[in-house]
Amino acid sequence: MGVVSPLGNDLHTFWEALMSGKSGAGLISKFDTGKFKTKIACEIKNFNPEDFGISKKEVNRLDLYTQYALASVYQAIHATKLLEYAALNRERVGVIWGSGKGGVTTIYEGMAEYFKNDETPRFSPFFIPKILIDIASGHISMKYKFTGPSFATISACATSSNSIIDAFNYIKLNKADVIITGGSEASINPMAIGGFNGLHALSMNNEAPGSASKPFDKGRDGFVMGEGGAALIVESLEHAQQRGAKIYAEIVGTGMTSDAYHLTAPHPEGKGAIRAMEIALQEAHLKPEHIDYINAHATSTPVGDIAELGAISKLFGGLSHKIDVSSTKGAMGHLLGAAGAIEAIVCVLAIENQTLPYTLNLKEVDVAAPKDINLLIDKVKIKKISTTLSNNFGFGGHNTSIIFEKFQYSK
Repeated sequence: MGVVSPLGNDLHTFWEALMSGKSGAGLISKFDTGKFKTKIACEIKNFNPEDFGISKKEVNRLDLYTQYALASVYQAIHATKLLEYAALNRERVGVIWGSGKGGVTTIYEGMAEYFKNDETPRFSPFFIPKILIDIASGHISMKYKFTGPSFATISACATSSNSIIDAFNYIKLNKADVIITGGSEASINPMAIGGFNGLHALSMNNEAPGSASKPFDKGRDGFVMGEGGAALIVESLEHAQQRGAKIYAEIVGTGMTSDAYHLTAPHPEGKGAIRAMEIALQEAHLKPEHIDYINAHATSTPVGDIAELGAISKLFGGLSHKIDVSSTKGAMGHLLGAAGAIEAIVCVLAIENQTLPYTLNLKEVDVAAPKDINLLIDKVKIKKISTTLSNNFGFGGHNTSIIFEKFQYSK
């Protein structure tokens, strides 16, 4: 695994920051926010592309979202020593990478230059390649000469969860032995911030950035935008064992559904979310009582958080109080298309470290929330953990659930 996040640009720093209750939020430094209602975001700090094998020449040809993708993949590949495996068949290694917005910063900068230029407009020859949502997967494939399946997924904030699910299924279908998967996003710019302000989706708690993202809290007023990238190397068991790879966890069940209800709002009864979790449980051959922890999608919006808790309460019924639930967006904000991948990593690291993260900034639970759910508040929880579930939902009604299980070497 590898991460570039508002909490740190490597796996260890990210996890330690999350466990210690740090916030990645602050005032936006990327542009002048004087005209904007929202002036806060969870930005990446101290990012140097050269630290991740990206040359200065390459930087000029890559949108920031692709740089974040390459940086997180660089970490994952080096950590797992994939390229050191002498028998690696690169025709059997694929790349499935997601982004909700793609090169939106390049689009903004290119059009801003166009509108201020009185002469004949000139666009960079790299403008079109930089903005494409599939270009990150292309760059990853080219950099490492992986010639297996390569494409992009797009399902708004469920995007990189869909990437992981696709990776899982392509390996099950014997289309590849290894899939480099995940997602990245770099949308902290005037166009994206202004657009989400138009939707009334972003927090405007500009006076206290560190406490603005507060999933489930009665005082929440919208999400805080984050940016970054997260990569996972998903591999068949046989291939992983042949090369002696460290196995962090096993993907055992996945679910995908559509609400078919509203452009931006979840179904108020959580019907699609319930079905996604049900399908994942069925595929994993697990019962609800087998789930130890749920990393909720909960973005800190008034409607979405409560709808998800309602879905969890309905599905797990009398077991809800035994299953720990938290949203890590309180700490790192909402990474949009990269959210699913980085939260999947949280679920895997929770199994690895037998420790659960809590929801930062949750002080007083919304009175509309079901009373039977054990929300993690104030501190991390050390617990025997075998199975975790990650939920991610996206505009357009996309719902995804992935179940990770501690791998039993006795298998």
